[in-house]
Amino acid sequence: MELKAASVDCEDGNFSRSLNDLWPLDEMNPKKGRFPCCIVWTPLPIISWLAPYIGHVGICLEDGAVLDFAGSNFVNIDNFAYGAVAKYVQLDRKQCCFPANLSSHTCRQPYQHAEGGTAISWDYALDICTQQYQHKYYNLFTCNCHSFVSKCLNQLAYNGHVRWNLLNLAVLIIWKGQWIDGMSVFRSFFPFAFVVCIGILMAGWPFLIGMASLSVLLIGWFLVGTYCVKSLLD
Repeated sequence: MELKAASVDCEDGNFSRSLNDLWPLDEMNPKKGRFPCCIVWTPLPIISWLAPYIGHVGICLEDGAVLDFAGSNFVNIDNFAYGAVAKYVQLDRKQCCFPANLSSHTCRQPYQHAEGGTAISWDYALDICTQQYQHKYYNLFTCNCHSFVSKCLNQLAYNGHVRWNLLNLAVLIIWKGQWIDGMSVFRSFFPFAFVVCIGILMAGWPFLIGMASLSVLLIGWFLVGTYCVKSLLD
C-alpha cells in the first residue's frame, strides 16, 4: 500500500510539519468507491437483517480508498467487504493531532495519545493500524471492524481525544452518517422489515420480543466490554 508521507523537516533535533501536509482532498465519488477521509458503513448479511443498527465499517485514506478489517490477519485495501458503501461520515483532518513531540500535541490527552501511538499524517496513522490488525484475530464480539476504525481514530486523536470505542463510533455513524442514495436505505432496511413481517406472521408478537431481547443482549455485552471489563474488547 502506497501512502503519501507527510513532509517533515529536521532542525536541531526538532521536527516541524509542513503546511502542505493537509493537501486538498478529491471529491467523493460513490460510483468509484472513493470517500476521502471518511468512515463508511454497509449492512451485514443476516446480522443486519436482525439488528439493522449493526453493520460493517471501514475508514478511508486521503485518496478515498477504503480500509476495513474483514477477517483474521486481514485488512481489505480498496475492496470494501459485504458490498458497496451505504452510509458515510465525512471527517475533518484539522480535528486530528499530528504531534512532532509531546509539547506539540493539540489534543486534550497528550500523554495518553503518546502512550497509545501517534502519527505524522492521516495516511500514516491508518497504515500503522493496518499493520497492527494484519496480526489480529477477527471476532464479531471482541475484535471486529469497529475495533479497527476506533484504533485509527485514537491514533489520530480525532476530535481531540483518544477515547474512541465501538459504542461511540456506532453513535457517530448513526447520528452523523449520510446515506449515499435511496437505494442504500432500501437495501439496508428492507431485509429487516421482511424478516419482521415473516416472523410476526409465523410466530406472532413473541418474535418481536425475541428480537428485542437479542438487541438488549448485544448492546449489554458491548456496554460491559467497553466500560466495565475493558480487557474483553480489543
